[in-house]
Amino acid sequence: MAEQTEIRTQGRAAEPSAACAKSDSAVIRDALGVGIAVGLSGFAFGVTSAGAGLSLPQTCALSLLVFTGASQFALVGALAAGGNPLTAAAGAFFLGARNAFYGLRLSAVLGYRATVKPLAAHWVIDETSAVTLAQPDRRTARLGFTVTGLTLYVLWNLTTLFGALGAGALGDTDAWGLDAAGPAVFLALLAPKLTTTVERLTAGLAVVLVMVTLPLLPTGVPVLLSALAAPAVLLAQRRGERTREGDGAERPGTGPRGTGASPAPQDGAAPQDGAAPQDGAAQIRRTAKEDRA
Repeated sequence: MAEQTEIRTQGRAAEPSAACAKSDSAVIRDALGVGIAVGLSGFAFGVTSAGAGLSLPQTCALSLLVFTGASQFALVGALAAGGNPLTAAAGAFFLGARNAFYGLRLSAVLGYRATVKPLAAHWVIDETSAVTLAQPDRRTARLGFTVTGLTLYVLWNLTTLFGALGAGALGDTDAWGLDAAGPAVFLALLAPKLTTTVERLTAGLAVVLVMVTLPLLPTGVPVLLSALAAPAVLLAQRRGERTREGDGAERPGTGPRGTGASPAPQDGAAPQDGAAPQDGAAQIRRTAKEDRA
């Protein structure tokens, strides 16, 4: 009996550890998948950056120090189109500012010490945020963040170097269409997040603003104007809610402006509970009808 009890106890103790190991392996698998898939697109950035006229050290410095793919593509794309460097840098800056909002959320989820936060902040991007926030607890969130960030950072910088070195062998980089790789990856990550009507309308309006203003304004400015889509959609939503509230307050039979006042009872009808008392003339007519009856 003692042996059976010991075996059962060991079995129960082994079950949680096996579940934790399985959870860790699943987190690592997902993190590696995201890191490898996105990290390979660094080759496209290296080729695009070299085609835009940036030197090898400049291209590698962008990946090492900036490390936010969409902003990097926006910067070199604007420069390749002949845009003003300040405008191109402003567009890249505002596009990368979204990482600050990710950091506010991840700071509470990861719970790193103050000495670690500056280092971890460099890895706060779309992919690491998505993997981290998908985890059920802090331990697996830290694991997902670390594996995704490390894999993506190393692979992105290596492929950036290879892309910049091989740009000369490819010839005309515009003919390959590699400049579209970054935006395509960004859209693939963003599209599943658009789950509500407001989010879809905001994204659609932003696309319309860019397409309409692209031929009219300097390079980089349409991207900045697309940010107006969010307040415009939220303002329209707020007005729609107020209109619906006003219509509901003026439904027929509910009294003026939703006061809930009930219509006066007809002659001879008994007043309802809580109804206002009838005036003197109405009471006299009601008493006379009762006497005649």
